[in-house]
Amino acid sequence: MIEPAVSLRNIMKTFDGHDFVLNGLSLEIPRGLITTIIGFSGTGKSVLLKHILGLVHPTSGDVIVLGKDLKTMSYSEIIDFRCRLGVLFQNAALFDDMSVLENVCFPIVEHRRNWGKTKIDETAKKKLNESGMEDKHFNKLPGELSGGQRKRVGLARALALDPDIILYDEPTTGLDPILTEMVDDLIASTHLQNKGSTSIVVTHDLHAAFRIGHYIVMLDKGRVLLQGDKDTFFSSQIPLVKRFLEKGFKKD
Repeated sequence: MIEPAVSLRNIMKTFDGHDFVLNGLSLEIPRGLITTIIGFSGTGKSVLLKHILGLVHPTSGDVIVLGKDLKTMSYSEIIDFRCRLGVLFQNAALFDDMSVLENVCFPIVEHRRNWGKTKIDETAKKKLNESGMEDKHFNKLPGELSGGQRKRVGLARALALDPDIILYDEPTTGLDPILTEMVDDLIASTHLQNKGSTSIVVTHDLHAAFRIGHYIVMLDKGRVLLQGDKDTFFSSQIPLVKRFLEKGFKKD
């Protein structure tokens, strides 16, 4: 049996000691696939991602990522471990005063201190090209780029250290339908290019979740309501799942 990329075991998380954002959540995210995580707002999707990154620790329960129990790791060990994880943030989160190339070089400079400038630049340029950015844009600032271009730069930076897991936090929020489809295609093609990597996509876009997701997880009230492939969802008789799909796929 293949070891899961991420294993979450009976995760409880409260920030105020009373209300639980995650309420007994258990989930195994398969290695080597694209897993999409869906659910209504406030169900704990983004908090779940933060647990995987070690940015938030559970009130109780275990978070196992790539075979490592995060709660047994020191702060410095977690920092080093995050090199195996890449994140594309909702708004790309680029450094405004750095060029495109400098943005992608940043994590390499921080975590590959024994590399020379030539190797760092070549690696960053390669990641930008793989993400669909042309060389002519490398010296531009983020403010000079379109929304789609910023996403590509953010993705190149997420891939800079060749991570085992790539996490996407609502990657298409605020984008028009054309850009949304472009980002979805970019996620799918990136997964194919990075053999053996695991992709985890938190999204509100059901069309994207079912188009690119090999494995789909729906959260509700801090727990997993349903998980499986597309057929599992479309054949489900759970009322909330049926209503969610009907609303998400309704046609004007």
